[in-house]
Amino acid sequence: MSDDYPVPEHRYDPGRDHQARSRLLTEQPASRTRFYRDKQNGKVMGVCAGIADYTGFDVNLVRICFVAALFMSGFGILPFYFIMGWVSPTKPRSFERIDKEEKKFWQGVRASPAHAARDIRSRFRDIDRRLADIESYVTTENRSLAREIEQLR
Repeated sequence: MSDDYPVPEHRYDPGRDHQARSRLLTEQPASRTRFYRDKQNGKVMGVCAGIADYTGFDVNLVRICFVAALFMSGFGILPFYFIMGWVSPTKPRSFERIDKEEKKFWQGVRASPAHAARDIRSRFRDIDRRLADIESYVTTENRSLAREIEQLR
């Protein structure tokens, strides 16, 4: 009877399954909606460049606002800058190779997730409507389309 059913090389091991599941729960992929320091485009620690990337503002505008806030607070904001630089993670390299349209999309998701979801839903509805139009055109009794197909044969 063992000849009929081959024995798998590895048997079910609940310990190994638990280890894999816990590794998946602790090692999550990098999130595009999280704040990261952008050391590649940054000057000191990449915090202003990270804020600019997260919000979609120009990095020079963020730097000017930071310097203005620095002088208005009497340099009281400076420790928060360094704490933010030490605490926040650096931007993953996989995020550096995205195109401008994708970057703009994720900035919109960070700014307003509900608006982004509505936009995606409306785009899918538009695609669905266009596919339904194509389907009705192809499946209805269309003499001109049948004639064109016959000419191609």
